[in-house]
Amino acid sequence: MKVIALVLDSVGLGYLPDAPLFGDEGADTLDHTLLKTGVVLPHLAALGLGWVPGVHTLPRVRPQGAFGRMRAVNPGKDTTTGHFEFVGIHLERPFRTYPEGFPEELLRAWAEAAGVGGWLLNRPYSGTEAIKDYGEAHLKTGFPIVYTSADSVFQVAAHVEIIPPEELYRISEVARELLKGEHQVARVIARPFAGPPGAFYRREDLRRDFALEPPRNVLDLLKEGGLEVVGVGKIPDIYAHRGFTREVKTKDNRDGLEKTLALMEEPFHGLLFTNLVDFDAKYGHRRDPLGYAQALSELDAFLPKLLEALGPEDHLFLVSDHGNDPTFFGTDHTREYGMLLWVGPGVEGDLGTRKTFADLGATWARLFGLTWTGPGQSLI
Repeated sequence: MKVIALVLDSVGLGYLPDAPLFGDEGADTLDHTLLKTGVVLPHLAALGLGWVPGVHTLPRVRPQGAFGRMRAVNPGKDTTTGHFEFVGIHLERPFRTYPEGFPEELLRAWAEAAGVGGWLLNRPYSGTEAIKDYGEAHLKTGFPIVYTSADSVFQVAAHVEIIPPEELYRISEVARELLKGEHQVARVIARPFAGPPGAFYRREDLRRDFALEPPRNVLDLLKEGGLEVVGVGKIPDIYAHRGFTREVKTKDNRDGLEKTLALMEEPFHGLLFTNLVDFDAKYGHRRDPLGYAQALSELDAFLPKLLEALGPEDHLFLVSDHGNDPTFFGTDHTREYGMLLWVGPGVEGDLGTRKTFADLGATWARLFGLTWTGPGQSLI
């Protein structure tokens, strides 16, 4: 038996009751994208998405499986916060964010420990704009470009000819060691870039994430139970590579879907866990509803292949970790309900509004006959 979990990164289903605390009242990623663009998603509708409370843009047809939505409990709306909750990790406090940039004394300590003479930028900034605006200064000074976002993240960009990738990884690891405790951030990201001035481009194939290692969770339980746990896309990075038996890198959503399909056809017993990040990284943060809608349409068109590849005992979950409404103001994630669609033998009906994303991991454990005593209640 395989359990396939596909994270539609940032495809939220409407703002949560506590969204005003995050400045996100009124956000609704799915509905606003569909209303703005008119895109149709017949296969997602066929899985029951139109029946989920708050979804008003899809028809209500006889569902092929079970449908619902999940309420986030963890205090935050970033990728790590949502994914940690999926696997039964409830956080007591949110990860630190730095809307004004990182403290000077913290960066001085990092620069000294890493052996870099200084840094550039140190503010919340678009990654592509950071290298466009500060790339030439980086070439002249040799100083890495440091920036953050509304997420809990410390990002370090450097040209591959000035600071080679392996050296960039080393200075990022130094930052990872410093950014704990009082200054605990979810991820440190090394962002190599290349090209001449005026034509800088990010080397996404060389990007490396240094995540905070999670506590014991459902992934550990599955691995210890002798199951395969395959992480596809950025999933292993999010969990600091903990709990996996195999890791598969991807270039984009299409590549992630193709590799997921190929893995579904392999003879293994366990969890196949995929993140489709383009919704978030390419379209949500850039407030591009047309691009977001096209990505949704491409996923929808691919769904029949995934459904056809399901074995008689296999289960498929489609979920989301937060919102990123491309029609909303700003460039930040939005605090929204998570999607929950489930296809499997004998699975049907309304799953309602779950009290926590952790119900997902608890369900995986139950499907494999394992006992999970942490947060979450199995859907079975």
